[in-house]
Amino acid sequence: MPLIPVSHGRGAWLVDMDGKRYLDGISSWWVNLFGHANPRINAALKQQLDQLEHAMLAGFTHEPVIRLSEKLSTLTGGVLGHCFYASDGASATEIALKMSFHFWRNQGQTEKQEFICLKGSYHGETIGALAVTDVALFRDAYGPMIRNAHVVMSPDARQAAEGESAIDVARRAAADMERCLQERTGKIAAVILEPLVQCATGFAMHDPEYLRLVRALCDQYQVHLIADEIAVGCGRSGTFFACENAQIWPDFICLSKGISGGYLPLSLVMTRDDIYQGFYHTDVRRGFLHSHSYTGNPLACRAALATLEIFESDDVLLQNRVKAAAITQALQPLAQHAQVKHFRQQGMMWAFDAVFDNEKDESAAKTFSRRFFTQALQEELLLRPIGNTVYLMPPYILNQEEISLVGERMLKVFNQVMGETV
Repeated sequence: MPLIPVSHGRGAWLVDMDGKRYLDGISSWWVNLFGHANPRINAALKQQLDQLEHAMLAGFTHEPVIRLSEKLSTLTGGVLGHCFYASDGASATEIALKMSFHFWRNQGQTEKQEFICLKGSYHGETIGALAVTDVALFRDAYGPMIRNAHVVMSPDARQAAEGESAIDVARRAAADMERCLQERTGKIAAVILEPLVQCATGFAMHDPEYLRLVRALCDQYQVHLIADEIAVGCGRSGTFFACENAQIWPDFICLSKGISGGYLPLSLVMTRDDIYQGFYHTDVRRGFLHSHSYTGNPLACRAALATLEIFESDDVLLQNRVKAAAITQALQPLAQHAQVKHFRQQGMMWAFDAVFDNEKDESAAKTFSRRFFTQALQEELLLRPIGNTVYLMPPYILNQEEISLVGERMLKVFNQVMGETV
């Protein structure tokens, strides 16, 4: 399929050079929270552009990065009081991994050099991030360059056996985590996971109990917990930070994507004061040496501040609960569809799996994602299934008319695509 040349965006819609519009049902890869060309974010960026476009953070600082750090710390109740900035999600993963590794070395625990990730996990595509990514498509070509992590059972609730609940699956997965921690006692630096939803592996959702159990295990075995909230943070899970759903705080939170409202590349890692203090030393070798030229860019930070201001002024988390209920209702014909299984929702994320029952359908399943994407475009929807999993992750600004449109057209597209396999 040829590339679609985008002319402009307004609200939840993208418009191509021929004037055809597409409702952005995946928030342009999960980044756009409050719509394209949002007037309030636009105004903040225009103001910042006349003040300061960039200054290095090495030996300098500036108002937007200070204010952003303070606001984010406040959102954790001061538990995670320090922010380290970068440009993209994979870089945030790298920073958290390196910081955990280096912290233990500074503490004299030099054998803590290993990491644990979940089966099907995705944390980015730089070499360090690929070490804790368990998706063959991204890893295989670079295998000789990668230092492998330990992979343990995912708490994906779809794995429930007959009579099991999502909590039962979470407990089984936590037991597998403990097995690995026991076997590698004194060797593990950190566990990294996506709280509540493993997005890139097909929107595998799990019960919050898993996070509570893993937090307790990390405390017991003196291991850091890294929460990759790059996709699931910034209100996407129903609370601002996904970990809040389980009422726990990790040792590191990685943020990117939605933090700047989808405007500019920005990522950051939040951590605790004791970890920060572990690097604060006159010996430069004990310091955390990691830098990006555009670290803490004032424009990106100002976009993030404008995004947080919208959350506060519009009571977005409350409004999202109302919209989530309306969207779930609009998707009920799909949830009850005979060729759908595992309809699931967490906050402002929805997913379901297409059912293929025979060999002919099995062949069609291999092309399902491409065919669904192509057909959805014909119905003015931008949706990109992952394998046989269809997901919806829209901006937070959909009105009732757009919600109804999404529900009706997703059903139409699904019926058309599944009808082709009969």
